[in-house]
Amino acid sequence: MRVVLATSNPGKQREFAALLAPFGMELLLQSQLGVDSPPETGASFAANALLKAAYAAQCTGLPALADDSGLEVDALGGAPGVRSARYAGEQASDADNNARLLEDLQAVPDERRGARYRCVLALVRGPNDPAPLFAHGEWRGRIGRSAIGTGGFGYDPYFIPEGLAVTVAQLPAEEKNRLSHRGQALRSLAALLAAGQESWR
Repeated sequence: MRVVLATSNPGKQREFAALLAPFGMELLLQSQLGVDSPPETGASFAANALLKAAYAAQCTGLPALADDSGLEVDALGGAPGVRSARYAGEQASDADNNARLLEDLQAVPDERRGARYRCVLALVRGPNDPAPLFAHGEWRGRIGRSAIGTGGFGYDPYFIPEGLAVTVAQLPAEEKNRLSHRGQALRSLAALLAAGQESWR
């Protein structure tokens, strides 16, 4: 079964394809099919994931899979949340967003800098699927005071996962994929598909 992955990221395509191949899914990047991303206007990660999946399905006539993820900081009431990629403005760079995050947390002591990465996946058969499949992942940690590491992207140089003494940007890619919120959500989706495997063949 051909399924559109609502992203232009080939790294994400490889990561997703490895876990979903046993279910007979061939993942195609939406960019390969000439589909752009719609505006992310949802108020939650689930709403944005569904919006992107439904749009890709509508444009291609194929089932579609999308993810939406971001950082939630306890001391900021869950911000930046769904605005993680646009925290410092619509055209903000990773550096801009990190600078704003540090500024907002400047007076917050280390013991109150708890945070979590969250990811929601949405899989739809079509643009108006009455029963989309959702999977969730969460990765808890805290926000450091300085950037450490050169891997990853976004807030990774500042995010120190629970139980570790290094930032996400210091982790090997394989370990990050195993521990991450996206990896957790993807394994959860694979389990859901396995439980109802016949309906997706």
